[in-house]
Amino acid sequence: MKKLLLTAMLALLPAAAAVRVNNCGLALNVQAPPKRAVTLNQSATEIMLSLGLEGRMVGTAYLDDRIWPRLEAAYRKVPVLAAEYPSQEVLLNAAPDFIYGAYASAFGKDVAGARTELLKSGVIAFLSPLSCENRALRPARLTMQHIYDEILAVGRIFGVTERARSVVAGMRRDELQVKALAAHARSSPRVMWLDNLEKQPSVGGSGGVPGMILRMVGARNVFEDLPGSWGEVSWEAVLSRPIDAIVVADASWSPAAEKIAALTGNPVYADIRAVRERRFIVVPFSETTPGVRVLAAAQRVARGLYPGSAR
Repeated sequence: MKKLLLTAMLALLPAAAAVRVNNCGLALNVQAPPKRAVTLNQSATEIMLSLGLEGRMVGTAYLDDRIWPRLEAAYRKVPVLAAEYPSQEVLLNAAPDFIYGAYASAFGKDVAGARTELLKSGVIAFLSPLSCENRALRPARLTMQHIYDEILAVGRIFGVTERARSVVAGMRRDELQVKALAAHARSSPRVMWLDNLEKQPSVGGSGGVPGMILRMVGARNVFEDLPGSWGEVSWEAVLSRPIDAIVVADASWSPAAEKIAALTGNPVYADIRAVRERRFIVVPFSETTPGVRVLAAAQRVARGLYPGSAR
């Protein structure tokens, strides 16, 4: 009798409300929170884990570097489908009902496939707004609010809105602490954010995480005139601009130590003040993608630029 009564009471409870999210020009109509999610880039993975959603993940792929230590235990509970992008066959064998990519490349024809086609097959395909397929839909200049909105949108999709709000509230506190570190700086250092040196220097422009962080900490991005997140520039452009410090991205495919050695080992670059004075700030590449770790990068940069303000 008690079991029948409980069953009847549960039947009377309202079903989870459907959610509609506009994502990079596509309307995502979520009838129920996904149960079989796959993340295809590290920042997407870390957002999901920060929301406590590892139990609803059936796969993950493509780390840029080490997973954030505070999330390692949760990460170990999720099957790793591939070191980089999985094949479409491997991905679809996981039977996902939600695929989350931080970059448009995650939805290339050899990986997850076009988001429009995934939606037709009933798979929710979510892409970080900074990487919208249509560049016109990307924010011209990333702000922390864009990242907060992404986290909150994922929270709504999975029915964990309060958890998402809590994560964002913690990040807002961290943001204030970063700004406080730079509040009493006596100058605005001129900074270059270096991604790689494969051909020509790839540096941080005004539109992505590097530009956002440098503005946040009161520094001047020497390539603020470069649109977008990253872009290639000439060595002539680098040598012609005064640079007080260099932030160096550290990635498995482009280690910071190798880039620093290349700069300090060549006398051509000795005229760059940052090189001559060895003013390098190393930041993991995973902290340069919009996600829960960007403020960790901002703290590294602020403390590197203003060591007397660090507490």
